[in-house]
Formats: sequence, structure tokens, C-alpha cells
Amino acid sequence: MEDYTFVVGQEFPDVKAFRNAIKEAAIAQHFELRIIKSDLIRYFAKCASEGCPWRIRAVKLPNVPTFTIRSLEGTHTCGRNAQNGHHQASVDWIVSFIEERLRNNINYKPKDILHDIHKQYGITIPYKQAWRAKERGLAAIYGSSEEGYCLLPSYCEQIKRTNPGSIAEVFTTGADNRFQRLFVSFYASLYGFLNGCVPIIGLGGIQLKSKYLGTLLVASSFDADGGFFPLAFGVVDVENDESWVWFLSELQKALEMNTESMPRLTFLSDGPKGIVDAVKRKFPNSSHVFCMRYLSDSIGKELKNSRLVHLLWKAACATTNIGFKEKMGEISEVSSAAAKWLQQFPSRWALVYSEGTRYGHLSSNIEEFNIWILEARELPIIQVIERIHNKLMAEFEDRRLKSISWFSVLTPSAEKRMVEAINRASTYQVLRSDEVEFEVISAERSDIVNIGTHSCSCRDWQLHGIPCSHAVAALISCRKDVYAFTEKCFTVASYREAYAEDIHPIPEKIEWRKVGDAPMDDDDDDAQVVRPPKFRRPPGRPEKKRICVEDLNREKHTVHCSKCNQTGHYKTTCKAEIMKGIEQF
Repeated sequence: MEDYTFVVGQEFPDVKAFRNAIKEAAIAQHFELRIIKSDLIRYFAKCASEGCPWRIRAVKLPNVPTFTIRSLEGTHTCGRNAQNGHHQASVDWIVSFIEERLRNNINYKPKDILHDIHKQYGITIPYKQAWRAKERGLAAIYGSSEEGYCLLPSYCEQIKRTNPGSIAEVFTTGADNRFQRLFVSFYASLYGFLNGCVPIIGLGGIQLKSKYLGTLLVASSFDADGGFFPLAFGVVDVENDESWVWFLSELQKALEMNTESMPRLTFLSDGPKGIVDAVKRKFPNSSHVFCMRYLSDSIGKELKNSRLVHLLWKAACATTNIGFKEKMGEISEVSSAAAKWLQQFPSRWALVYSEGTRYGHLSSNIEEFNIWILEARELPIIQVIERIHNKLMAEFEDRRLKSISWFSVLTPSAEKRMVEAINRASTYQVLRSDEVEFEVISAERSDIVNIGTHSCSCRDWQLHGIPCSHAVAALISCRKDVYAFTEKCFTVASYREAYAEDIHPIPEKIEWRKVGDAPMDDDDDDAQVVRPPKFRRPPGRPEKKRICVEDLNREKHTVHCSKCNQTGHYKTTCKAEIMKGIEQF
């Protein structure tokens, strides 16, 4: 059918195939159809243009579904109009056109649909029609948003059944069981964090873009090689202070179930009050520090100066108070506005002023998690979870296999840092004071090292957990093993322990018992149908970014009416004249 020509006697498998063929030909050849009769056994149509003699008649053959063309009259005398749309280009037709593309690219945009249809058929369709077709196509391929919520309890049971020790719970609200929250943490992640990762947890939220929106809350850590390590995640209908308290409460219970002694944790986030307060309530012995990536992105957007961003990172990486103040002085010289702007943030974003140990990590790694699910954010909630689960399975396996080829004591990134320290240490002079204290003299400075307390006056050892070049010089001088003085969380053994447990696959949906399929009786208290939240995506173009903290604190613009000289409304919505008319009446 590439040339879209028909002949008498031509056969089609069934009526649906014939209708699709005639519709495709009408769209490609730019003529409108006027259907006179169309049912399961016959089809009569003609060209809709006045005076055009083209007509077609097709019928069903006896005892078979085959359709055949009985008559074909005239040829088209109407002209082509490539500027207009086409009545046959329905949403269903667009869905059939984009289905394969949509399978390969979830983020196939409506504007790209418009472009591809115009390129292939030369017709222009409305943007809204392309958008509706994409929504319907996604639902046909991945299921509807409503079905996704309905399947959640069954999916959580599958997680717990196939991955023993994992936590997967759905929380609903109201008498009609509207979805409110979901918490998931695989046992492999909990075990890996407690036995092989640095004691740091990054917190953040990622906005979902499906029909019912919601926010994905994420808790992640860093493995021994500095890689992104997902610990737990949840979905909430609304991100607020209460939802963060709930999420951290579930995380606390999950960790306590898997360890006898909770490690002293350091939390990294972009600093909203809800997260800060929730951390204090649920992890009172932990520390909370500010995410540098969020801060640098904010100052970059606010002041549009790349040099300031570079200096800000230099200040954050400084290991001494003097070094920090020098960089802040440079920032003030470049822009006094930037220095003033930074005063609104606590100094916990800088390494030197951080409470707890950050092991050199200045930013949470939530952005990497965002990359994992970037394409799935428009899909139903269950597809988002499946995408995370599949990614976790693949990453755990890949990293486990990768570490087999490592034969060093430390992971590659830590080993590189150690080798650099050893090379620099070879040029230093070491003076021994006693069994544990040394003075290390370099060309630029002199530092005091205490191998008993694992400390150096440069503070690099304390802040990163790996001996600095001064400490390495002192350790080598007294014939100590430098690797024995490195934190355990940087060893290859810890890395392998982090990925020691498998994340097991989950059966296909067809093998589950879909909640709501079986009849529910009064004795079946366990059956639960989860319905979507009441809040739905509003019409119009969505926000491209999350609202920043400073945007919320910024003074709002006050509108002014030029008619009545009052504030709070515009001239077009002024009611002064209306009220005046009512009073006169």
C-alpha cells in the first residue's frame, strides 16, 4: 500500500484492515472521505469535495472475515490542500502512527509528533491532538495511571516475596483508600549501606510528571569508590514537612531492623526546613550539612557569573579556616552582592565547617538518580518503581563484576588519592616528637601529624578519611602501613560487601493477582483497592524546575489598578464601576 492505490477485487484480512488502508490513503493523498455506510459487512464512501466523482464500495466475503473491493468509480478531480488538517487524522490514527516510536522513546514530544506527521503526510494537526495521542499511546503500552495505583499492593507483595528482608509498603488515606505514600527499600540496599558504604545519606525530591503528579523522595549514599548508592525511595502525593517526617521515620525503622548499632550518620540535602527538622527528630545523633551542588546552581542562576561558582567550590573544598576565609575574600572582591547573598545560608555547606565527617563529599547525588528515571517520570507510578528496580539489578551486577578485577587494597579512586599522597610525601622532611606525634616540613609549610588520633594540622586526613601527604610521610618514616590508617569504607573489601547481596527479579504482571479482580466479601479484610490521589495534573504547561527556597522568600510583586487607584487587582478586573452603578440604581 505504499502507493495508496486501490483496484477492484483487492482483498483485505478484515474490515479493520480495510478501514485503516482507506484512511491512510485519504490522509496521504489529501482528500477527505464522506462515509455513506460502514458496518461489519459493507463499506460505501466517496470523496467529500463537491463535484469529485471518486467513490469506493467494499463488502465482506461469505463465511470468512476477508473484505474485498467490489467497485471503484472515477478519479480524484479535487486539489490537494497541504496547509490544513485532516478529519481522518484522528487520535486513534495518530496513536497507531507513534506507537513504535513511543516504545523506543518515552519522551517522544508532541511537537516531534507534529513534525513527523507533517514530514510524512504533509498535513498539520493540532498540538492538543498530538498530546492526547501520546497520553493514550503511553496508556496502551504501559497501562493507565489508575491501574498503576491499583496494582501497587500486589507489586509490593512481589517485592517482599522475591527479595526477603525488603520493605515495600503502601499508605492510603480516606474511606475510599486514596493513595498517599509509598516506601520501598530493598534488603540488598540496606545490607550494602550498613556494611560497605560511607555513613552519609543524601536526601532529595524529584517531581513526577504523570497524570496524578506526586514527588519521588530519595535517600542515597556513596560506595567505597564514590559511586551513587540508592538506599531507599518513596512516592508521596504532596511533598511537605509532614511527608519528610514520615519518610525519615520509615528509613529509621528500616535501618534499625538491620543493625544492632546505628552508625553516626551525616545527612546531605538542599536545606529546606522540613528536611532539617525531620532529621533532627528521627536521627537526633546525626549531623546535617548543606548540598554544594544546589548552592552553586542557585548562585549561578542568581548572579550569572561562572567565576563566582568556581570560587565558591574552592571555598567549600578548603580544609582550614584561613583557606576558607581567603576564598570568601576573593568572592567578596568579585561581587559584594554574592558575599551578601551567601550570608543567608549556614556555613555548613563548607567542608571546614561541617558537623560530622563528609569524607570529601560536598554534594548529594540525587541528580544521578534523576538521570536513572528521567524517561520514566511521565509513566504510571508502578512503571517508575519497575524502572528503578531494573536499574538497581543491572547496577549491582555490573559493579560486582567490575570489582573482581581490582587487586589493590583501596578502590581505584581512593588508591589514586593515596598514590598522589605517597609521591608528594617523598619530598618532605619528617621530625619525630614521640611515638605518635611528628612534624612534617615541606617547601611551603610545616604541619603537625598525630598518627594516634589520625589527625594532621592541615585537616585533610580528618575530613577525607584517607591519610594526607603529611600523614603518609610520618607513617612511612616509622615504617607503618599507610593502608592500615585509611578508613575501612574505602577498601575494595567494603566495596564488594556493598554489592554482596543480589536484587532479584520480579515476575511479570500477568503472574500477579491483581487487587480488585477477585470478588470481595465481608470476610476478606486483606483485600485493598488503592485509588489514585484526588490531586491531578493541572492544565497548561508544567513548571520546568522546582521552586527554590530563595524564590519562596522573595518579595511578591503587588499589582495596582489604574482605574480606582487600589492594589490587589488590575484595571480589567476592577469592580469599582460596577459597584458605583449598583449604588446609583
